[in-house]
Amino acid sequence: MTKELEDKRKEEITNACLKLYETRNFKDITIKDIGEIISVSRPSIYNYFHTKEEIFLELLKKEYILWIEELEEIILKNEKLSTEDFSKLIAKSIENREKMLKLLSMNMYDIEEKSRLEKLIEFKEIFAQSMETMKKCLDKFFKQMSEEEKTDFLYSFFPFMYGIYPYTKATEKQREAMRIVGFHYHYMSIYEITYKALKKLLK
Repeated sequence: MTKELEDKRKEEITNACLKLYETRNFKDITIKDIGEIISVSRPSIYNYFHTKEEIFLELLKKEYILWIEELEEIILKNEKLSTEDFSKLIAKSIENREKMLKLLSMNMYDIEEKSRLEKLIEFKEIFAQSMETMKKCLDKFFKQMSEEEKTDFLYSFFPFMYGIYPYTKATEKQREAMRIVGFHYHYMSIYEITYKALKKLLK
């Protein structure tokens, strides 16, 4: 099989998984379910992904690639940016990646643990690239920041991203539970919560 055909089949599998993920929880999706959507047997899927965790890792990798492209566009199209404008642009780029945020809100530790080393390496390469691209943003637009301050920013903002989705996309059951216990949570949009966090981190 050519690499082109192999990539096409992997794309079909991940797209089928993503379609299921729109209406089901991670735990309820099986390799068999994915195969039924594209009329491919489980053994055939195993030629590309050994576990459903590897499929979700591939989905997340694709989302990071799209985000990196947005960050690179920000670097390319802007010579200077104020803290305000930078925060707005990055918040918008995060708002555009809702699928990435939803995937990040899952138990990434287990997903990575149940993926083969080669799949994890592929993902980590892209993840590292996303951090490097954000660092390039800081290098260009915040020249006054020290290297230590830039590192502090990266290691604060990237972990923060894992919590954006659950803090902005509560289910009806979660809302009802908070109502019953009398917890009046202030809901914010993905853009709003990200923008506010960026402004604080860049002070």
